[in-house]
Amino acid sequence: MSDKKADYDVEVKGVEIYPDPIARGQPATFIIAATTGKALSGGKLAIDVSYFGWHIHSETHDLCGETTCPVSVGDFVIAHSQVLPGFTPPVSYSLKMKMFDGNKHELTCITFGFDIGFGSSVADS
Repeated sequence: MSDKKADYDVEVKGVEIYPDPIARGQPATFIIAATTGKALSGGKLAIDVSYFGWHIHSETHDLCGETTCPVSVGDFVIAHSQVLPGFTPPVSYSLKMKMFDGNKHELTCITFGFDIGFGSSVADS
């Protein structure tokens, strides 16, 4: 599944995470720059989060809720934001994202790490 030589229709160019490290209880944004060889009218993003190989969280999102649809051939950006609970342990996690088209054909699969900081992003006065 995570074969880096797989011939996917969507190629991920980069991942940016704001803030880095992520602050518990505060919004976190994952920005994924990608390019597609075929136009996409819709689909799904399947996200799995793990900690040292232990699966801890899954969610699925509508592709058109994370980027502008239809997606034309060429470059596009997926922006996903969410607030991680305040009780999320401050450690390193691994996130696997798969993208599927409307026919459930896998378009890409990427894995990247992210860190949760010890504090919140709200400064003490």
